[in-house]
Amino acid sequence: MKTSLTAAIRSTPEGEEADRILRTCVHCGFCTATCPTYQLLGDELDGPRGRIYLIKEVLEGNEVTRKTQIHLDRCLTCRACETTCPSGVEYGRLADIGRNVVDRQVRRPLIESFRRALLRKVIPNPALFTPLLRLGQAMKPLMPGAIGRKVPARQRRSEWPTSRHSRKMLVLDGCVQPSIAPNINAAAARVLDRIGVSLLAAPGAGCCGAVTFHLDRQDEARDQMRRNIDAWWPDIEAGAEALVLTASGCAVMVKDYGHALAHDPQYAEKASRISGLTREVSEILLAERARLKEMLSPLTARLSARERIAFHSPCTLQHGLQIRGNAEQLLRDAGFELTSVPDSHLCCGSAGTYSILQPDLSQRLLRNKVEALQSGNPSGVATANIGCLTHLQSGTALPVRHWVELLADRLAET
Repeated sequence: MKTSLTAAIRSTPEGEEADRILRTCVHCGFCTATCPTYQLLGDELDGPRGRIYLIKEVLEGNEVTRKTQIHLDRCLTCRACETTCPSGVEYGRLADIGRNVVDRQVRRPLIESFRRALLRKVIPNPALFTPLLRLGQAMKPLMPGAIGRKVPARQRRSEWPTSRHSRKMLVLDGCVQPSIAPNINAAAARVLDRIGVSLLAAPGAGCCGAVTFHLDRQDEARDQMRRNIDAWWPDIEAGAEALVLTASGCAVMVKDYGHALAHDPQYAEKASRISGLTREVSEILLAERARLKEMLSPLTARLSARERIAFHSPCTLQHGLQIRGNAEQLLRDAGFELTSVPDSHLCCGSAGTYSILQPDLSQRLLRNKVEALQSGNPSGVATANIGCLTHLQSGTALPVRHWVELLADRLAET
């Protein structure tokens, strides 16, 4: 694709990156076949190819309108288009650049600006999020069904093993996961404990920055990244083997720290090292698969029937991280039967804050995803991201859990 970016934009690191990405696109349209919003709306400008054209127009200095902003807002940033693209277009990064430029030039309606500011203030801040969640949980019986279903039931944190191994890894608690589903990281710690690894949470680490970054406050998000790096660094220098992420959405963001802080002279090297050490939990456990399978084999041999579950692979796992089959294989080793899920590449509609900012599209995607997951008559649903887990649970009566919790439960039976 030919480009003619304005000099002011082209001379910036973001402009140089956008120009490179735009030039890789050949406008073949393969991406539209896997774009959830294009499938729902049938509008070229609500598909990757159309949005790339809009971003190109913006960066070339053409008029930026509210209409452009709306089409970019409707994008889930699920990155299914990247998986499909034969040219390797890094659409997700281009979308972040384009949205940031558009937001600086187009004023949002006041109520929308307030909503986005509130999300940036509350979600990454457990001191605000947790009390509001607890209030919602207390009021849940009094809420109308459609609203009450969106409030997750309260969970109590299960046992976390004491640190007793020479091998140590770090885990990110994150912002909302400790309040919504505190058992996920505890389950991961118990599984890792069985293979001789102590999982540690560094005090001072918090939100990975993804929420703020994708709400177009990228400098603020970089401050959150720097805070996490500072919190992790003493343990990294002390020999922590890896940084383990149990939320695939956070894993995508943390793996991108090296890119996000590449031009920061104080943090670029540290951020690059953090990115290199970051692992989604299934990557760690698949490397130990033989040991886990040996532990589980007596139990699976006794099972009279395999429990049928449906696995929802989050977009951040299969498209962002390009990880496919890890969790599924570990679940099969633990004696579960995985049902077939039609259109498993499509987004569930959670997509960070998308379910709040684009509720109509999000609910349509949720209904489609729940129908696909339930089509194989499973007894439950497993997934790998807290946002997907919460969103899916609001749309189905089936229990929805993180897959590592299921694995921990099976290991506890051995």
